[in-house]
Amino acid sequence: MQGFDVVVVGAGAAGLFCAGLAGQAGLRVLLVDHDLRLAEKIRISGGGRCNFTNREAGPANFLSENPAFCRSALARYTPQDFIKLVQRHGIAFHEKHKGQLFCDDSSEQIIQMLLKECEAGGVTRWQPCTVADVRPLPDGGFELDTSQGPVRALRVVVATGGLPVPKIGASDWGLRLAKRFEHAIVEPRPALVPLTFDADAWAPFAALAGLSLPVEVSCGSGKQRMRFLEDLLFTHRGLSGPAILQISSYRAADQALQINLAPELRLEQELVEAKTSSRRQLGNEFGARLPQRLAAAWLERSGLDGGRALPECRDADLQRLGRSVHEWQLMPSGDEGWRKAEVMRGGVSTRDLSSQTLESKRVPGLYFIGEVVDVTGWLGGYNFQWAWASAAACAAAMAAASSDASVGA
Repeated sequence: MQGFDVVVVGAGAAGLFCAGLAGQAGLRVLLVDHDLRLAEKIRISGGGRCNFTNREAGPANFLSENPAFCRSALARYTPQDFIKLVQRHGIAFHEKHKGQLFCDDSSEQIIQMLLKECEAGGVTRWQPCTVADVRPLPDGGFELDTSQGPVRALRVVVATGGLPVPKIGASDWGLRLAKRFEHAIVEPRPALVPLTFDADAWAPFAALAGLSLPVEVSCGSGKQRMRFLEDLLFTHRGLSGPAILQISSYRAADQALQINLAPELRLEQELVEAKTSSRRQLGNEFGARLPQRLAAAWLERSGLDGGRALPECRDADLQRLGRSVHEWQLMPSGDEGWRKAEVMRGGVSTRDLSSQTLESKRVPGLYFIGEVVDVTGWLGGYNFQWAWASAAACAAAMAAASSDASVGA
């Protein structure tokens, strides 16, 4: 039976990075994954250019039942730390929007970088390789039944990711293992996901599919109110784009969305004021302030005659029209589910894990990192930064524990 210091289950972003760091710290590491393909989520990220981190990443950009949990790992491995690694490997990158960093060339560069880090650490990699069982041993450590034979390890790291995009190998293996060892699970649900609407209710807007514009979207109230200024995209079935993906992570199933379709304008005031100087038709004046397709659909929805001369329109109607653009309220009927979600919200409860080491409080030597943990980032490179930070915290803790054991011996 082969023996290792660490077995990392899951060869995605967090698993690859943790394995490489642990190997370079002197640990004997085995990395296994049930899929022959490697790090598919990295490969498809950012349109194939991998939004590998965000310069602004901090605890405020993450959701969790315990929002403070991610603070320690994020503070100890920062975006700048990962940027230095990318630079050391000679990968050119650029900032696209709001701190989001992308490869100039291809996401494959990040995958190859992580593989080189694993090679530098002497990591053994088995793919495809399934793990049928993990058993804690009475004298410490674990025995794993794998499709390539039994393995013993002092520590096991679960880096199996979340449930989104089943076609690229998403698995609930990590959640099932956590449940088996009596860890609490925060109910998983799709996050960063397009929202859908009842077909009849959406019929007036279905023809707007493909239209994109900057909006302000919000949900909730009081201290729980969340607001994002991003682009919105109309689809045949509902709404997508960064604004909707962001708010989807926060919206409860029974919450309506509030959308300001023209956050930089004051349409109630502008349309009334335009009456004093414009002889244009309402449709032309309104269409000069919004995308024309949207303006036409909105006028039809409001019941106002777009062919009427602006000075002939009542102030009250113009104010109502402007207000409706700034205060659009709508109730989604659902979302596009795991096949379109970018990440999973929920996962292994942080109350059963150490925020310093990511080690289980219930099973010594068992660690959970990355998306399988109840820490979910915003759109824009934040979830990759959590993968890097949680992996680094875990690898450092395992290296320190191994060193302490050696000193004790």
